[in-house]
Amino acid sequence: MERKDDETEFLNRAATTYVTSESHQERTIKQLAVRAFAPHLRGMRDGLELGCSDGYMTSLISKELEHLTVVDGSNYFLERARGRNLKNVTFIHSLFEEYIPKRQFDCIFISYVLEHMRDPVLLLERAAKFLTERGLIFLVVPNARALSRQLARHMGILDDLYALTPNDLAHGHRRVYDRILLDKDISSAGLIQVSRGGLMLKPFADFQMDTMFEQGILGPQQIEGLYTLGLEYPDISASLFSVCSTRPSNQLSQ
Repeated sequence: MERKDDETEFLNRAATTYVTSESHQERTIKQLAVRAFAPHLRGMRDGLELGCSDGYMTSLISKELEHLTVVDGSNYFLERARGRNLKNVTFIHSLFEEYIPKRQFDCIFISYVLEHMRDPVLLLERAAKFLTERGLIFLVVPNARALSRQLARHMGILDDLYALTPNDLAHGHRRVYDRILLDKDISSAGLIQVSRGGLMLKPFADFQMDTMFEQGILGPQQIEGLYTLGLEYPDISASLFSVCSTRPSNQLSQ
């Protein structure tokens, strides 16, 4: 019980400081994540999202599916997400570790969540049990080796790419991922990657990117270019994504 109470308090404390879709940069990278996932979502109807923040990404995912179930341990986040009045979304208040669904899902979204978890491998193992036979898990995490973090290191702002910054700690991050670390957790959970890559080459901090959006320096052409560069140079992209299955890719088409 003590661990449950501690974890709930941890979530609620982090939720009130979390960067939301009020940030243009935050909205943009979530749009790009769903864009990268879209080809794998064809024919899928019923999805599960673990963690909803303020519900912006929930609103994007829900457009791709007939129904979406959202689970979050923070009532603060759930209230904000419910406020979007998404007709095909069901919201459930529960810690991920305690959630037991009544059915399996075609797809499960775990976006910007693993860096918060005490045991990310355990979460992935549990999520795998919630999938239909040909279901897929969609993951997104911030990238420790992002160009913006590397610039901060060379400016003397960040001593170590893998160190948790005050901003990370305020938002409840427990670790930072690079591709090797993410691949290790995916493999440890018994999952198989059917697609992976990088989302958006981001040269500067989010607040600086927001300023450039506001001043019209960044527009659709620049975003398209930065999206493509993230796919070409995933090692230094802002975020990393993976699409995972419990079955080898040659069995998915059978």
